[in-house]
Amino acid sequence: MEKNNYPKLHNATWPGVVGKGPDSEPAIPLDTMLKMTADAEVDGIKFDGVDIGLFDPSIDLDDPDGPKKLADKVSACNLKIGSLVAPIWDGPTLGSDADRTKFVELVRKSCVFAQKLNDIGIRSYGIIRIDSASSPDQFYDDPAKSTKTIADTFRKACDVAADFGEKLAAEGEICWAGMHSWKYMIDTLEAVDRPNIGFQADMSHTFLYLLGYNAPEHRILPEDFQWSDREALNEGLKKLTAALRPWTIDFHVAQNDGTVHGTGSHDKTGRHCLATDPNGKLDIAHDAGYWLRDENGNLTKAFKHICWDGCMFPNEVMMKQQTWNDILAAMIKVRDQHGWKE
Repeated sequence: MEKNNYPKLHNATWPGVVGKGPDSEPAIPLDTMLKMTADAEVDGIKFDGVDIGLFDPSIDLDDPDGPKKLADKVSACNLKIGSLVAPIWDGPTLGSDADRTKFVELVRKSCVFAQKLNDIGIRSYGIIRIDSASSPDQFYDDPAKSTKTIADTFRKACDVAADFGEKLAAEGEICWAGMHSWKYMIDTLEAVDRPNIGFQADMSHTFLYLLGYNAPEHRILPEDFQWSDREALNEGLKKLTAALRPWTIDFHVAQNDGTVHGTGSHDKTGRHCLATDPNGKLDIAHDAGYWLRDENGNLTKAFKHICWDGCMFPNEVMMKQQTWNDILAAMIKVRDQHGWKE
């Protein structure tokens, strides 16, 4: 019997697409990702739902029947839909005025898609994920101006999302300008100054904020840090989460080996590792608590679901059902320790 039934446990569909493509392995179809998720089971417990990247080849934001088609596929697997990823990369915020206009329009289309999913009843919680769609190198051309430009674009996107009752979450990933350190992320969110903007924490991507990749000026752990020093790591995680937890409205469970990685068109970023990877630096269930509980150890209950994100695993690994059973087992441990009953 389940100890807790919240937060709901979701799997991501985009690992079948991100890091795949012409210069890498073939993408894994959405239908396959849904089946692997639906077939995962540990002691009678299954995934509750999926988070969806709105860029899978089978998803067309311009298809008015797209939400119904997706809802039918997901409900047939006895799953729900949570957070969505807006495909904003054709509208880089540090690009031209036309690029920024396109960014906002892609957010609008994602909100229209989301509202239809809500109306169908397949989605009742979750956010729409965004990023700056620009690189840290671009940011450093003029950091103050870059922060202002990104924030101005996000503000317009927030105003559009508010018309649909949606919240936007900026992804804490080191390959995105203005999001590539914990300090720059907070600067960006504060500059946006909208109630429907927040932070998406990812236990793999956001973990690298500690090491200062792409932003050494904001490194938290000392340069001579050794992975055997768990006490220092705990203190680093406490500092990081204290700063970002108040902004966190979406959360990805993941593992990381302390290195950066990238495949296909996905730039240098946090290396997602399997839940069972012996080189993983995180104690997944324990360290998730830094995000899911406040500084006094109380549950924040800031979101209704948590999602596993495991981008850029080899297809051979992703096509093994045991991979997803192991991931589900890790998710259950997180909920057992930091969940609740409703």
